[in-house]
Amino acid sequence: MAQAHWGCCPWLVLLCALGAWGHPKSVDLTAEDVRNCLISPPYLPVTVVNTTAQLTALRQQMHIQNLFAYIIPETDAHMSEYIGTRDKRRAWMTGFTGSAGTAVVTMGKAGLWTDSRYWTQAERQMDCNWELHKEADIKEDIPGRIVTDRSLTGEPETVPGGSWESYNMALMNSNIKLVSITPNLVDQAWGSEKPLVLSQPIYVLQEAFTGNTWQKKVSDIRSQMQKHPQAPTAVLLSALDETAWLFNLRGSDIPYNPFFYSYTLLTDSSIRLFVNRSCLNSETLKYLNSSCTGSMCVQVEDYSQVRHNVQAYASGNVKIWIGTSYTTYGLYEVIPTEKLIEDTYSPVMVTKAVKNSKEQALLRASHVRDAVAVIRYLVWLEKNVPKGTVDEFSGAELLNKFRGKEQFSSGPSFETISASGLNAALAHYSPTKELHRKLSSDEMYLLDSGGQYWDGTTDITRTVHWGTPSAFQKEAYTRVLIGNIDLSRLVFPANTSGRMMEVFARRALWDVGLNYGHGTGHGIGNFLCVHEWPVGFQYNNIPMAKGMFTSIEPGYYQDGEFGIRLEDVALVVEAKTKYPGSYLTFEVVSLVPYDRNLIDVSLLSPEQLQYLNHYYQTIREKVGPELQQRQLLEEFEWLQQHTEPLSAKAPHTAPLASLLAVSSLAILGCRV
Repeated sequence: MAQAHWGCCPWLVLLCALGAWGHPKSVDLTAEDVRNCLISPPYLPVTVVNTTAQLTALRQQMHIQNLFAYIIPETDAHMSEYIGTRDKRRAWMTGFTGSAGTAVVTMGKAGLWTDSRYWTQAERQMDCNWELHKEADIKEDIPGRIVTDRSLTGEPETVPGGSWESYNMALMNSNIKLVSITPNLVDQAWGSEKPLVLSQPIYVLQEAFTGNTWQKKVSDIRSQMQKHPQAPTAVLLSALDETAWLFNLRGSDIPYNPFFYSYTLLTDSSIRLFVNRSCLNSETLKYLNSSCTGSMCVQVEDYSQVRHNVQAYASGNVKIWIGTSYTTYGLYEVIPTEKLIEDTYSPVMVTKAVKNSKEQALLRASHVRDAVAVIRYLVWLEKNVPKGTVDEFSGAELLNKFRGKEQFSSGPSFETISASGLNAALAHYSPTKELHRKLSSDEMYLLDSGGQYWDGTTDITRTVHWGTPSAFQKEAYTRVLIGNIDLSRLVFPANTSGRMMEVFARRALWDVGLNYGHGTGHGIGNFLCVHEWPVGFQYNNIPMAKGMFTSIEPGYYQDGEFGIRLEDVALVVEAKTKYPGSYLTFEVVSLVPYDRNLIDVSLLSPEQLQYLNHYYQTIREKVGPELQQRQLLEEFEWLQQHTEPLSAKAPHTAPLASLLAVSSLAILGCRV
């Protein structure tokens, strides 16, 4: 029986295989910045990584273990979306650094499966040892997974990049077995070059920035355990944001995320926190009541002992409640099936998705300050891009500096997508210090960025054009805007699934034969994940409920020319309806105006125009005073001009330079 191995983490591993390898789909090799493996010698751009040594070392380990295939996901032992440097095994093995994709290595072949967001990036980074396998109509799933729609049935189908559950299902009628071995073979191949674990301090988030005490949160989860029909005696938490949220603790082990490596086993009478104890100072240990052994005392255990502890606990008369989406096979397999209670998401993941009134207020406040930073950047761009001195990378760095000056700032929430012209057609392109383009008044510029603040996490996308956009660009932009507006103003019954309403974001594009290939939105946390599951508009998200925050982000991408995305974060709130009933709608909390230069007002309905003008008035009321109070008078004037009410005959806003020439008296007046 052939065996296949899925490498995941240093001390636990997942093994799986593919029923058939298949053939990679044809690749457009006309662009000079992508590889061409069909000629001799092959053409390889400077961004390609030579992976011969990595593959040789891995295959030697596979031969020793008698493995048929080794599968390397882009995740860590916690199924995280963002991972530490030492967990970037797939990137080290393939050279491809995109955030989604799975590598599969056999003794004779090596392939990478990824979605349309990353096809070009993969062709720029992988050498000819690797086949790129493209899948049509791929959509984002939970971190670590990719799904594609079957063309005939429309039912979601898991493809390489799925979880161990999906591989188990796929292998049921084959002679390939899912097995578990240790140690991780990529780590063995990586050897002494593998980055070391850095001991970063774990700190307590101040009470002013939390919705409840950790004791209240623990009591709430235990209450849910007691009410559960299957009577679980414990909840096992594997996702890093679950433990961070439960104890109101934060760290810096993961880029862009305030997390630390950890697990939690919460039972009906004890609390076990698995973590690097050296990262906890005496104050934090006291905060956790770690010196006692009662039901509200946190027993701090060594991070590496979680598998052993779970296995020992599972030997008793217990039932363990897990969320399968974030539990690796290394933990799952030590719990007897009859002692498992499985849900897609753990009760902690579902509970933290609904923000209480304090958490809502905190997130709203963070978005006001974040809007200030983004507006400062847009004003600066409007003045400096025509000079030809701004590039994608330097621009992104400047925005990070603006955000860093905001109160409670704790860095960006993800790598800034700063994309000019044709680079914007790559939905998740990010520039580097070595590879970037100049910003031009003659091209579109797409900016997708966010910040981490002690009171909230932000994520916003704006697309701008400082010159004369084409008629098609304006139409595409306006239809993306219409999709954003139509979904944002939608009234829907409580507990409606996001996938049932996502079509409203696409309808204006579909009307003329346009579309986009990524998801329409995701949840967002309070100084936690910028992509917080399980909220959103995909098929596997939980129904919308009052108090949830989600992004709304339709887009359009014209290959080789330009890209458009308009993203706002919105809070699910009660809707006022003519007749009694439980209905919800969205309240947008992102507060940056759209580019008037790209809006074709004639395409907007009266209702859409009314909504947009009301949104602009909200921006004025919430961000305007903040700009004035901080004497950011140039930015305040820009805001006033860019939030003027729109009408079917409204002229476009003039560039900032000309505005300043005619409004100096108004600015001076503001200083008095």
